[in-house]
Amino acid sequence: MGELVQEELSALAAIFCGPDEWEVVSCSDGASFRINTSGQGFLDENIPLKLSFYLPTTYPFCLPGISVNSQHLTRAQCMVIKEKLLEQAKKLLSEPMVHELVLWVQQNLKDIIGQPETAVSPEDCTLSASTSMDDGTWMALLHLDHMRAKTKYVKTVEKWISNLRLTGRLMFWGKIILILLQGDRNSIKEYLILQKTSKVDVDSSGKKCKEKMISILLETKVQMEHKRFLAFEVKEYSSLDELLKEFEAAGLKKLFSEFVLPLVK
Repeated sequence: MGELVQEELSALAAIFCGPDEWEVVSCSDGASFRINTSGQGFLDENIPLKLSFYLPTTYPFCLPGISVNSQHLTRAQCMVIKEKLLEQAKKLLSEPMVHELVLWVQQNLKDIIGQPETAVSPEDCTLSASTSMDDGTWMALLHLDHMRAKTKYVKTVEKWISNLRLTGRLMFWGKIILILLQGDRNSIKEYLILQKTSKVDVDSSGKKCKEKMISILLETKVQMEHKRFLAFEVKEYSSLDELLKEFEAAGLKKLFSEFVLPLVK
């Protein structure tokens, strides 16, 4: 992480020092963090916003990754806010910009989300909150081709999982490596960004490298018949039948048949 980014993170931590305002997710090969803030809606109501940022190693000479979430707004409105933030970020390239972006969205939220007829009604707020809670329980199944530095790799995955409050399994059977994640959809997406952009493994010469051999087999809502994992566990299986039983116990036999069996050669 560059000195410029370290200074910006220190400044942000000092600015957003209230309860639950600031949370660092990862500082490995870039920086991921969340800022909880708010802005005024069209009727001057207070609208809480959860802003997630990912600063690549080339930041601030490239755009940050941004995601926006709020139980008081629709998904479409959150996407509009994200797009407007990225447009604003393009004007600030080459200089630290996160604080400027947060101030900008606080001051302009009313204009971004539009007139009362396009804003969220009380009924929509209830529905949006309910949908957001629904959307908060998602599942993703990932396939990794290999792990050369297994011990370090596993520890890194466990750290990300803990920071993002996800649950699930890291599963090893023979040469097959699977990661099954459950949790908030945005947290899963943040995990995928970390997985793809961090130097989590080593190449054949022993140099640190990013994960280029990951496949997202499935990303979907957790259904009623699916078991909710209460924790994240790393497990090794001695047979395919033992791996199948893990999926069956979680109500995921169909998923196993569709996505795991084709990996068996």
